[in-house]
Amino acid sequence: QVQLVESGGGLVQPGGSLRLSCLVSGSTFSRYAVGWFRQAPGKEREFVAHIRATGGTTYYADSVKGRFTISRVNAKNTVYLQMNVLKPDDTAVYYCAAGAGIIVSSVRNAGAYAYWGQGTQVTVSS
Repeated sequence: QVQLVESGGGLVQPGGSLRLSCLVSGSTFSRYAVGWFRQAPGKEREFVAHIRATGGTTYYADSVKGRFTISRVNAKNTVYLQMNVLKPDDTAVYYCAAGAGIIVSSVRNAGAYAYWGQGTQVTVSS
């Protein structure tokens, strides 16, 4: 059974930075593509970023492109989301998710991911 645990959330002022981590256990990590999603109060869960199993290709939502960076260290079974120039609109619970065999056209689709973490709260406020 694949398990995902997010960490690194917290309260930050607008313009600040946070780095989220997603530790994946229970299976061969290098088989899985990983995505980050977020859900703000009263809103639907939305795609943030995705990294392929090989780590060679990444995808981002337009709203975070240029500010967020997704990366992975397979030796540590960990995926990171570096978030810079944070805005109040970035406030949400952030989830990481993993799946094997996710096709490129589905990376932004939450339904394409088989495994999910429990989320970590990110609050951007002065």
